[in-house]
Amino acid sequence: MAKKFLRQDIMRHIKLGKHRKKIQKWRRPKGMHSKMRNKRKGYPASPGVGYKAAKKDKGKINGLIPKMIQNMKDLENTNNKNIVIISKKLGARKKIEIIKRAEEMKLKIFNVKGEIKNESK
Repeated sequence: MAKKFLRQDIMRHIKLGKHRKKIQKWRRPKGMHSKMRNKRKGYPASPGVGYKAAKKDKGKINGLIPKMIQNMKDLENTNNKNIVIISKKLGARKKIEIIKRAEEMKLKIFNVKGEIKNESK
């Protein structure tokens, strides 16, 4: 999972998004006396070259390639190298059918109850 980089002093100020997730955007620390800009120990990390994901792992979820499923035909075209993401536009009945079929095929589903569902549990 990607590292979440925090804006400088985000924990101090409400206007910088202390309890407002949408406002918590990364901004580079530019202050003259900024300890975060100087990369001092004990301060939040800044984005850099070393944090970039490898090209072969880019876009993968738990080492598997995500595939959006909108109907049963899409599900039949997947394999064990894919992790299934069920479309949010589907109704409850179709979702249940897809989940049952995916479990029969022993596929991992990413968004069942907001967590990754493992069949090994």
